[in-house]
Formats: sequence, C-alpha cells, structure tokens
Amino acid sequence: MAPTLKQLFDLTGRTAIVTGGSRGLGQEMAEGLAEAGASVMLCARREQWLAPTVEEMRARGFRVEGMVCDVTNPEQVGRVVGATIEAYGKVDILVNNAGVSWGERPEEMALDKWQKVIDINLTGAFLFAQAAGREMLKREYGRIINIASIAGLQSSVMGPSFAGYAASKAGLLGLTRELAATWGRQGIRVNAVAPGFFHSRLADPVIEQIEEYIKTTNPIPRVGDAGELKGVVVFLASDASNYVTGQTIVVDGGGTIV
Repeated sequence: MAPTLKQLFDLTGRTAIVTGGSRGLGQEMAEGLAEAGASVMLCARREQWLAPTVEEMRARGFRVEGMVCDVTNPEQVGRVVGATIEAYGKVDILVNNAGVSWGERPEEMALDKWQKVIDINLTGAFLFAQAAGREMLKREYGRIINIASIAGLQSSVMGPSFAGYAASKAGLLGLTRELAATWGRQGIRVNAVAPGFFHSRLADPVIEQIEEYIKTTNPIPRVGDAGELKGVVVFLASDASNYVTGQTIVVDGGGTIV
C-alpha cells in the first residue's frame, strides 16, 4: 500500500543540519524541517544571532542544537557533523544555506572579496557535503539541499554587479548535479533550490533597487514572502521527493521565464 501524503512529508526521526540557520531564510527553512518533525543542528558564524534562535525554537518544542561554524574551515565543519551525530545519532539531511555576496563591477573587484564569496558559497557547501556525505554513505541514506539562486541561472542588467556571487551559485548548481550523479546509487539524493528575491539582510539592498522592476515584469508581481521557501525544502528533504535528484527548483514568482 502506498504511503499517505502525511507520511510522505513526515520528518519525524530525521536529523538535519542547516548552515547559515540563525536568521532569515536559513532560520525559516530550519523551522520548516522542525515543524515537519526533524531534529535540527543550526550553525552560523555569529553566536549573538545563533543563541537566541536556538532558544526561540526550543521554546516552541523543537529539538534543536546550535554551533558556531565557519563553513570554509574543514575542522569546524567536521566538528559540526560530529556533534550532530553525538547529539542525534546520525545525519539524514543537510541544507547548505550559508552564503555571502559582494557587489562591485568586475574590473574593480578586489581578489580577496571574490575569494571570500567563492570560499563561503561554493567551497563551504562542498566541505559540508563531503563531511556529511561520508556519514550518509555509511547508512546509504541522505538528503542534501543546496541553496543556490536565480543569479546562478541568469544575469540582470537591472541590479548591481556581483560576479563572484553569480559564479558561486552557478557552481553550486554544477556541484549539485555531480554529487547527485555520484551518490545516487548509494541512497543519497542531492537537489538545489534557486530562490528569487526574498527579503533578507543579504538581499534587501538589491531589492531596494529592483523591486519596482520585479512588480512590473514578474508573472507573480512581487518579491517572495516569508514562508514560501520552507515547503520546498521540506519536500526535498522528505520521502515525497524520493524519485527526485540532481534538480534545481526555482522559487522566483516566474521571473526567470520572462
């Protein structure tokens, strides 16, 4: 008998790591996983943002741990994966959400700014996928979700120049496909989400410049609302998407189709 819809989306007994999970879209995705029943390890760079989020989620009855982590540091990444296994016994789900941006015309961009964006957005995602993947391979079960961006799919003459960010997100889509192809027969599914514009500390300076353009051109004429990403992440983490791997789900109000 086929599982019910409720069973397909149920994450009870699953364990998830969410990077960049202390606030904004990462916090929303972590809350979605916890609401579906998962135990969550949040990691972020700043304790002052991480600790209140952990306490807030615990107050809602969720099983949540938190660790400060620089995703570009392999030792710190390994400690997060180890602490997750110590706390919960396993790692089922990884959401690679940590990211930064730097806006500057390419002919003027300092190499260290380019390198920082690539290191966090792309290399950091690889390091976490590698560390979590090693554990997932032992059990032949895992769900990795890379948070990319429509910037990895198309460019815009309306916004600021952010070549490093666009390159890192395009690279993340390639990494998603490669990991999916490599690990698919060992029980690990790897997919990506490419959000359009959602209000966040990272996106708000750009949204100020292009919101009117979005309202004019998008089939859904607005920026994304709070809560409109968590369902996609839960879908990709759950058994509801068991036959989906190597894919990118675009959540942008239709902006990339026009």
